[in-house]
Amino acid sequence: MNLSPDGVRRFTLQSRGQPSSEAASGQNAVSIFLVEDNPADAGLLRKSLEQHDFEGELVIATDGESAIQFIDLMDSQQVECPHLVIIDLNLPKRSGREVLVRMRRSARCGKVPIVILSSSDVQQDKADAARLGATQYLRKPSRLDEFLDLGRIFKDILGGSPR
Repeated sequence: MNLSPDGVRRFTLQSRGQPSSEAASGQNAVSIFLVEDNPADAGLLRKSLEQHDFEGELVIATDGESAIQFIDLMDSQQVECPHLVIIDLNLPKRSGREVLVRMRRSARCGKVPIVILSSSDVQQDKADAARLGATQYLRKPSRLDEFLDLGRIFKDILGGSPR
């Protein structure tokens, strides 16, 4: 049975640097919830995570409404809390700010690190994200190598290892 809202998809993260026996053990498994409407950015982020040895699950919500519905599932204990949440600010249906606020109000998952990953470099967006409880605000890189290096930053946020 699929508990996810229509705008939510699940992907398996498979590290490119680990032998398959370590990957199969699941001891480094991590769950990341990405709220991103741009398929190209979501694909690059997935590739970045795998290049930085993340293994586990990447759950992608393609709009703010689906993200909020998925957070409701977390609160009702139908799905587990992720280890990290990454939110774009500019989303269809509901804004990234609304998703950030709802995630911080989550009874079960409100303490999970949240990174805002946005194309906006507006100071007010950064200030709003900090005020609303974002752990970190990152501007989406314009160069491929910088985008692929985001996995290193996410690893640091999670304490130096994917899990």
